[in-house]
Amino acid sequence: MHKDHTDTPNLAFNGKIVMIGFGSVGQAVTPLIFRHIKLSPSQVTIISKKDDGREIAEKYGVNFIQDSLKPDNYLSVLKEHLKPGDFLLNLSVDVSSAALIEYCQENGMLYLDTCIEPWAGGYVDRKLQPARRSNYSLRNEALALRKPGKKPTAVLTHGANPGLVSHLVKQALLNIAADNKLDVKEPITREEWAALAQRLNIKAIHIAERDTQVASVAKRPGEFVNTWSIDGFVSEGCQPAELGWGTHERELPENAGEHATGCKTAIFINRPGASTRVRTWTPLAGPFHAFLITHGEAISIPSYLTVKEGDTVQYRPTCHYAYHPCNDAVLSVHELAGREWDQQPDQRLIFDEITDGMDELGVLLMGNEKGAYWFGSQITIHEARELAPYNNATSIQIASSVLGGIMWAMENPEAGIVEPEEMDFHYVLKIVTPYLGKVSGHYTDWTPLKERERLFDEAMFNDDPWQFKNILVN
Repeated sequence: MHKDHTDTPNLAFNGKIVMIGFGSVGQAVTPLIFRHIKLSPSQVTIISKKDDGREIAEKYGVNFIQDSLKPDNYLSVLKEHLKPGDFLLNLSVDVSSAALIEYCQENGMLYLDTCIEPWAGGYVDRKLQPARRSNYSLRNEALALRKPGKKPTAVLTHGANPGLVSHLVKQALLNIAADNKLDVKEPITREEWAALAQRLNIKAIHIAERDTQVASVAKRPGEFVNTWSIDGFVSEGCQPAELGWGTHERELPENAGEHATGCKTAIFINRPGASTRVRTWTPLAGPFHAFLITHGEAISIPSYLTVKEGDTVQYRPTCHYAYHPCNDAVLSVHELAGREWDQQPDQRLIFDEITDGMDELGVLLMGNEKGAYWFGSQITIHEARELAPYNNATSIQIASSVLGGIMWAMENPEAGIVEPEEMDFHYVLKIVTPYLGKVSGHYTDWTPLKERERLFDEAMFNDDPWQFKNILVN
């Protein structure tokens, strides 16, 4: 029996929703779409390169087409299935987000994706410099499509992360301000949010996630196991490690690269994110080592929280993802690295075979005098199964945020190209929170210096724990 959230908004939509890709997230969000948006099955079309999930589509009575969007056919496919006023929900991999966004902007369709994708091979094309294979570059490509005036809403990167975490950051800033007994009015503009982060002395922000879900069937050799899109995880894990670079930082990491164009908010490291580890913390897991996987929020959040005086940057926090996937996925990453990043021949998404565990996903804001502050979602597999079918503890965090982004776009259909930080965080959190299990905030006295040098001497900045040098695992 799945819980029904009748206290969250319900919208009527007259157009069609065309969903590109029907992997774990597409399957997870489908029941939520029909729960919260008034649609007939004839208004939904799914286009997927794989046959996975066809039975779920058939259960909901929606049109399922097995096809792949490629540079030579995507225009004809979109023209056949979309008309002005429709919604293109892009949950695919290996399909250029910029190409889809441009089509929707020019032809009057709403749009949402969970990450900015290149065409197939773009993440690992050795003919491109590492900077060109980064999310920084992909973001610049998408934002360059912005045009003045009222344009159809296109929501960029609105899954759990990127997406939900940007809204959690805003709520966390308000919580820290209240706990410090600061008399602050809730910010409205980007400049006001950035000034609040600076006032609170937030030096670094981690998207700190620990997935402890376990399955009854263990990972086998030659198999990549994960709780969400394997193609998506492997793709971003093979991109360069990437992070927003704060104004408090003293020393670039080894093999770091800086961008020559754009806002220059971020840096990258010339090695795969799935081979780069960082120290982080969540309330239930405590301190742990995580992968520094590149994500869009590592650029959009610090860009949004930048304080400038003229053209000079006065303040910006360091920001990056710090991800410890489920244990079978960690073993899969180690095997992938040993194969020199040649993906395993077999893949297995785990859903029904999960027996226990949870996903603890939140934002860790560091630097305030009260200590580091984590704010986010703690949801077990058992809670996720009660809340919606075709979900595990990871997918429901993503799917509910996709739902929140879709509904915000439908209510704000002429906002143009927007990032999560530019949306109404109250609106999105109202929709998403019922699907996140326990949502709470926790202070900690943990720093990346704690319990260090037990076995060997290390080069650290002892006078400032929040230097990235202290966070990076060498």
